[in-house]
Parts: sequence; structure tokens; C-alpha cells
Amino acid sequence: MNDQVVICLPARYQSSRLPGKPLLEIAGKPLILWALESASQLNAEQMIVATDDQRIVNIVEANGYEALMTSPNHFSGTDRLAEVAELMKWSDKTIVINYQGDEPLTPKENIQQLVQALKDNPKASIATLYQNITSFESLINQNNVKLVTDKNDYALYFSRAAIPFSRTTFVNDELDPSVNYKHHIGLYAYRAKFLKEFSQLQSSDLEKTESLEQLRALSHGYKIIAKKAKQNMPHGIDTLEDVKRFEDLLTRGQLG
Repeated sequence: MNDQVVICLPARYQSSRLPGKPLLEIAGKPLILWALESASQLNAEQMIVATDDQRIVNIVEANGYEALMTSPNHFSGTDRLAEVAELMKWSDKTIVINYQGDEPLTPKENIQQLVQALKDNPKASIATLYQNITSFESLINQNNVKLVTDKNDYALYFSRAAIPFSRTTFVNDELDPSVNYKHHIGLYAYRAKFLKEFSQLQSSDLEKTESLEQLRALSHGYKIIAKKAKQNMPHGIDTLEDVKRFEDLLTRGQLG
């Protein structure tokens, strides 16, 4: 019997750069609805929005989708998904896709890749993706999370720093051609069993230092499988400039 696949879209109302972002109207439609329409193409067994604001629940349900109110006090998006997994009583083997509510352009192939990675690697509790880093500026940008993996594609560490460190790179301000630098993409698929355990785990010093929730999982011995994304990830919607870019794509008819 195939494992059930469900989609959860975390949608916090607060956003430092775009307050009320999930309800931000783009071409006459709230952003969260654009994300739901995109996610619905994946044909998962269930799709649900996890939010901390009743206004988001109202919009989602008024348009025929499912929403769930969750605590406003979660430390991370994974903690929010963990609450949903408990409330929905998903079986331990259920694969939960974390579909970002502000990334409606996420390629379908990348999401399918996450699901397949978990199915192919039963020891992994989490699947995630990366893209190759191609410039020194991207490598040293602290907003770009880097990762290193073992020979079997399991994550060894994530950092905002440039890893692995190459003395050649920092002498010449150029990428070392012998190193495969990896930029972590914040897409995840989880086993529901892990989500139910995650919220009970004590936050690790590494997680607090780097402000990266995936380090809590690694610190407690859970395995994360990391694959190179089949498709480049478009930029999410974080600023008004991103909104304009999305509207331009709509105008040109370049959205699937």
C-alpha cells in the first residue's frame, strides 16, 4: 500500500516586509489562493492551510479549501506542521509536503522529487533540495543557507557560513572549481512520525546559533536526504518588487 501524501501550507499573517502577506491581493486574488491553486495540481490526498489568523481561515474556506487554526507561538514552520499532524491524526507513514504559501511558482517536479526521495530512502525522516552555488557573492551571502552532504546525499550540516571552507576561495574571492557548493532550498517533505516527535525535541544550541530549524533534527540524530533540484526555484514573494514580477508573469501568460 502506498504511503498517503498530504500537503500543508503554513500561512502566518505577520510578515516583516509584507504585513498580512497571505491575504495580499495579486491580480484580484489573495496570495494564499494562488499558492493553493498551484499546490492542487499535485493531486495529494489532502491539502490544508495551517494559519494563526481567522481572516486567512475565512478566505481559504470561502473558496472551497481546508484550513486549520494553529498556535501563534510556534518557534518554526516545522513546529506548526507538527501541530497539524497531531490534530489531523495522520498515520506515522504519511508523507507531509511543506508547501510554502508565498511560493506559488514552486515547480511541480521539485515537489514530486521530495516525495520520491523519502520513498527511496526509508532511513530519512526529512527530504529537502538544493541548487548549486555559482558565484562567490552567493556563497558569502548569509541569507543563503549552505549545506554539505555525505556520499549518499544525507545532510551533514547546514550553515549560513560558507561551507565547505576552501582556503583557495577566500584568497582569490572566487569559487574553488573542485568544490560543489550547495545552496539549500527551503522545501521539505516529512514523515508524519517525525513531525509528531519533532515538537517534543529540545531546541539545540546549533539551531539557536544558526537560526536554522533543520539543525534541531540533525542534532537529535534524524536523517535528512538532500537532492539537487530538478528545476531551478523561482523567487518567493517577499517584497512589492516580487509582487510586480509575479503580475508580469500573469500578464504574459507564463504561469502554468
